[in-house]
Amino acid sequence: MAASAKSFLADAGYGEQELDANSALMELDKGLRSGKLGEQCEAVVRFPRLFQKYPFPILINSAFLKLADVFRVGNNFLRLCVLKVTQQSEKHLEKILNVDEFVKRVFSVIHSNDPVARAITLRMLGSMASIIPERKNAHHSIRQSLDSHDNVEVEAAIFAAANFSAQSKDFAAGICNKISEMIQGLATPVDLKLKLIPILQHMHHDASLASSSRQLLQQLVTSYPSTKMVIVTLHTFTLLAASSLVDIPKQIQLLLQYLKNDPRKAVKRLAIQDLKLLANKTPHTWSRENIQALCESALHTPYDSLKLGMLSVLSTLSGTIAIKQYFSSAPGTAATTARSFDLVKLAQECCYHNNRGIAAHGVRILTNISASCQEKDLLPLEQDAVFGLEALLVLCSQDDSPGAQATLKITLTCMVKLVKCRPHLSQSVVESLLTQLHSAQDAARILMCHCLAAIAMQLPVLADGMLGDLMDLYKLIGRSATDKKQELLVSLATVIFVSSQKALSSEVKTVIKQQLENASNGWTAYRIARQASRMGNHDMARELYQSLLTQVASEHFYFWLNSLKEFSHAEQCLTGLQEDNYSSALSCIAEALKSYHKGIASLTAASTPLNPLSFQCGFVKLRIDLLQAFSQLICTCNSLKTSPPPAIATTIAMTSGNDLQRCGRISNQACMKHSMEEFQNLATRYGDLYQSSFDADSATLRNVELQQQSCLLISHAIEALILDPESTSFQEYSSNGTAHVESEYERRMMSVFNHVLEEVESLNRKYAPVSYLASNTCLCNAVIALLKVPLSFQRYFFQKLQSTSIKLALSPSPRNPAEPIAVQNNQQLALKVEGVVQHGSKPGLFRKIQSVCLNVSSVLQSKSGQDYKIPIDNMTNEMEQRVEPHNDYFSTQFLLNFVILGTHNITVESSVIDSNGIVWKTGPKTTIFVKSLEDPYSQQVRLQQQQGQPPSQQQQQRTAYSRF
Repeated sequence: MAASAKSFLADAGYGEQELDANSALMELDKGLRSGKLGEQCEAVVRFPRLFQKYPFPILINSAFLKLADVFRVGNNFLRLCVLKVTQQSEKHLEKILNVDEFVKRVFSVIHSNDPVARAITLRMLGSMASIIPERKNAHHSIRQSLDSHDNVEVEAAIFAAANFSAQSKDFAAGICNKISEMIQGLATPVDLKLKLIPILQHMHHDASLASSSRQLLQQLVTSYPSTKMVIVTLHTFTLLAASSLVDIPKQIQLLLQYLKNDPRKAVKRLAIQDLKLLANKTPHTWSRENIQALCESALHTPYDSLKLGMLSVLSTLSGTIAIKQYFSSAPGTAATTARSFDLVKLAQECCYHNNRGIAAHGVRILTNISASCQEKDLLPLEQDAVFGLEALLVLCSQDDSPGAQATLKITLTCMVKLVKCRPHLSQSVVESLLTQLHSAQDAARILMCHCLAAIAMQLPVLADGMLGDLMDLYKLIGRSATDKKQELLVSLATVIFVSSQKALSSEVKTVIKQQLENASNGWTAYRIARQASRMGNHDMARELYQSLLTQVASEHFYFWLNSLKEFSHAEQCLTGLQEDNYSSALSCIAEALKSYHKGIASLTAASTPLNPLSFQCGFVKLRIDLLQAFSQLICTCNSLKTSPPPAIATTIAMTSGNDLQRCGRISNQACMKHSMEEFQNLATRYGDLYQSSFDADSATLRNVELQQQSCLLISHAIEALILDPESTSFQEYSSNGTAHVESEYERRMMSVFNHVLEEVESLNRKYAPVSYLASNTCLCNAVIALLKVPLSFQRYFFQKLQSTSIKLALSPSPRNPAEPIAVQNNQQLALKVEGVVQHGSKPGLFRKIQSVCLNVSSVLQSKSGQDYKIPIDNMTNEMEQRVEPHNDYFSTQFLLNFVILGTHNITVESSVIDSNGIVWKTGPKTTIFVKSLEDPYSQQVRLQQQQGQPPSQQQQQRTAYSRF
């Protein structure tokens, strides 16, 4: 296990000389044994970093036992340091193997005469509640300490009681009456009562406990009407209801009652805060009457701060199922239906409020209503939403304060959402954005450009006529080199790339390059080139990458930029393709392949052990193979022109009953069948690349999916036109165009897919059997149409926003990786697999790990001794287990049989399953060797048989199961 921890550590490079796990622990242990208090404290506070770097149980168990020793014999300051380390490392506590020994050393301090030492021990026990929830001695100590006369100890006991109540049903049930007595007791000070009340939020383990706690809180609210008591009690009330789930509607009514009737602003603010919490957690429990009451309170309140809070709750609800419940008319209740538009009235009033936040929530509510209730006739609401958004846009784009920028973000998000669900409003929204761009502040311009790009990616609303305005603005940006100007150059260039649906004109390229030479740094130029690659403007991207080659300081960066330049040049070669000109198409593909091969060589040189560029290399290799497959298909189709089928081919086909005979030599040589299999193989490889890209954003995954679909499309066309036209079904391919399109690249690819499918289907129906000339022309035109769509290099090719990796440790593991583990063939090997999930700076940005799938397989590498007739089941081990990581750690065990003597290769491979149940082949794959040895008893029996029996009989009687 120590060796596996060591191998795990070898991967963690922090730029300094790293020690292995044992050496690092010994170094800290030396500090703990020092006679100087400062060195001891320094050693203690370095433990969390040790846990972070070496997160396996063998080290964590040893480290915590050493910390427990320090806690037992050290002074209070050292104990406080150990407490802080324990609280920081809470996710590692469950990896402690000797929990009893750890608790015993810590718990011994509870009998100290020093109340501060006892208080620190209580806090320590409370921090460990997740691993010792049912320890009765800890429960007893907490109950005793609640009666202490020392305030520090009582506060520590309250902290411990809250933590144990959250973990243990028995403790919560036992302490509830004690807490109730203390809260209601006249001898308990008010400030202590305020600290005791929040413990009741954890009394949700069963219905009776939650009900008794709720009754107590109800008594407290009425018995203690002071502001502080009401605020603490109401908030505890809300948290208890949110955990127990059954009392949420009652809690919403109670909070609305306090919001309406209590005159104190602090209580009203607390009620709004709790209503927001319940709106986020359980929007489906809000009835029409609840929303109506909140609307009435917002309409009648004279305070802007309270109105802002209520509108925040309503805007949260307006984006959920609650808004549909609100607008669904109940039969026979005309009064309710008439009043149900109070929400609309409130939103319309607030759209032009002088407070920016209130106005933003007003337009957000109108936007959400327009988006959610599309079945209703809401034309006036749509217009109100657009006018309100335009007014806020004018107001906020002139102000560069943080508050105005936050409001502008809400406004622009609403614009994108409104245009997505109501496309007919897109023209007016885009025109208002373009008009406002000229007079806005730079910070606002950047956000507005992002909004324009997001809208244009969904709908082709930026016409060529608008390009002039954008170019004028690009020239006017100025020659300042401030960060805002640089960001604006990138954002505006992105909008220009999106708006120019075809290749950029030479004037536009000249303007962009001049501006970059005047006012930009290399990083800005790279970002613009990256955006050009994403939008398919490869000629512009190639020129920018070329200009940057001499501006980088590292050879890895040079090779990376050189590879991007070659890829852009390769894709630029494919833009000159023309239908029905197949010889020119072949030369274009050959030129593109030449550049791609140069680029993949540079890309391989740019990779490093810490950044292997595996997705980029895989994506480019697949693109190369796809281009080669396209080229081969065109060559195969062209070969028919030089050797067409004989004149009697149709007669031969009818006589033999094989329609493939009408294609002559092509089908006989099985070239088309080979080509179809090649495209199917490419589709499978694209699927494997998709499955291995767990951290990719959705646009990148969609791009990979489109490449896979293009392979399947050509494979389907070959089968439908040439190989098996009668049994081909078009139904499974007919629904491709119905999905929502997210980008211009996807829109153009889907258009090509649908066009090719229509052509193939019409040929199949009208001219059955299809002539070889028509089918070849259709296939070649399909290839050219696919290649004419400029490839989009999506974000994940350049930038990884989410990073997830798994580290595995196997036990037992040999000291030397090449050395096998010895196992007797009559015993089973218990293989323990432990793993740690490691995240980057943004864990779970695109998808989260629900469980880890571990697959263990063994293969016999070399036999020792004679061959035996063993059942096939005993020759290999194939096992799979799914485990759910807890605090990013998981462990499980496998029992493996090695009946056959010899060396076996065990492979452990991990894959992850996300919250949607999709399996991702993320790796890693770990290998160990096992040597299966004959057990001594069987060896002894065999030797005796050899001595006492003739060789002919000995061979017959020896089997693998003779010893049983």
